[in-house]
Amino acid sequence: MENNENKNTAQPTNKFGHWLKTSITARMIIVGVLIMVLLIPLTYVNILIEERSYRQQDVVREINTKWGNDVIIYGPILKVPYKTYTEISKLNEKTKSYIKETKTHINYAYIFPEELTTDANVNSKSLYLGNFESAVFTANIQLNGRFNTVDLSTKGIKSKDIIWDKATMLFKTTNLKGIKTEMAIQLNGNNYPFETNFNENSPHQLDELETNFIGKSLLQNTFKFNMNVTYDGSEQIKLIPVGKTTTMTMESNWADPGFIGNYSPNDETRSITEDGFKVDWKVLSVNRAFSQQYLKKLPNLHQFAFGTKFVVLVDEYQKSERSAKYGFLVIGLTFLLFFLIQTLSKINIHPFQYLMIGIALIMFYTLLVSISEHSNFLKAYLIAGVSVVLLITLYSKSILKTLKFPIFIGLSLTALYAFIYVIIQLENYALLVGSIGLFIILAIVMFVSRKIDWNNG
Repeated sequence: MENNENKNTAQPTNKFGHWLKTSITARMIIVGVLIMVLLIPLTYVNILIEERSYRQQDVVREINTKWGNDVIIYGPILKVPYKTYTEISKLNEKTKSYIKETKTHINYAYIFPEELTTDANVNSKSLYLGNFESAVFTANIQLNGRFNTVDLSTKGIKSKDIIWDKATMLFKTTNLKGIKTEMAIQLNGNNYPFETNFNENSPHQLDELETNFIGKSLLQNTFKFNMNVTYDGSEQIKLIPVGKTTTMTMESNWADPGFIGNYSPNDETRSITEDGFKVDWKVLSVNRAFSQQYLKKLPNLHQFAFGTKFVVLVDEYQKSERSAKYGFLVIGLTFLLFFLIQTLSKINIHPFQYLMIGIALIMFYTLLVSISEHSNFLKAYLIAGVSVVLLITLYSKSILKTLKFPIFIGLSLTALYAFIYVIIQLENYALLVGSIGLFIILAIVMFVSRKIDWNNG
């Protein structure tokens, strides 16, 4: 009786084990579960890439802070005080009548130059901290132009209400710590030094420099200005086009500039070579949505700034991130390949062996990120790809016992990694090429899988 009971209990177990080994459905379930499990470490790989990318940004920011930050120029601007009046009625307690009093207020008018010409000569280089690189520069910037005779009548301000002897010149900019020359402006040949006005406002506001009073005689005629400033800076140089006609020429030894802001440089005169670039801009008053005179408050015109970005074209992390996004596809197609070989050749592959293959595929991305930090992306991709393809090919040789299947697997993985590399390099046609490639893969899988007896489930 006891022997019969043991046989009855063992029979269902053996039947379930036999189903797991022979059933196509069971294999598909196991492979699907393993793919889902492998998504967990793949997610951590994406987090690792993101963390390294943030680390790069932090290091670049540290380099730039020590050397000098980005440069934005807003000025020079003429600041002219003027009087306004308000009448108030005040009750006289003794006579019980109202007396009118006139109260005087001092406000300021801000006047932009009629012409502004800027010439920037930029000497750029790379600075390193560990494995990370940042582009920094020393820029010698010359500004010259002219102001018209001060006339605020269009704003309703009479000449007699202008306080002529209290006018000053303003110059607003970022990166005061990066300025390497004494700041001064010449007005009709006379030198006026700048002093810093402490700014307690938001850190996003520009720092302000202001001269001493410049005198009445200068303002009642057209006058010219010129000034020179040298910056140690990083990332970008931008100019706000305050001139009614603003022109800027920029020349540098940096081979990979990015032109940014509201206006593009002149295409006909633009020159970019391996030795550097030379470009120029011209902005007219009709090209921008602000006037030449403002009362009481100087507007924030950052949105109208234009210039050049000096950046290292390091997109290894971005490419690694894009590559990792195809991780699910690589694991799924590789498992599908082993599944088809297992099903068609009747060779048994244990779930643990699938797991080892999946982990090897995930190791590709950690190798890619770590190697690309010490080399370029192509070399890192080749080293990581060859290492993983060889590892899986040799491992599959021990599983499949024959030579033709491992060679086929190695060639398939090589083609898959090459296909993904091509997609990563493309921008405009990435979706099109990816869609065509996936369609071809689907067609091949459909063609091969037609030989499988799916009824043997």
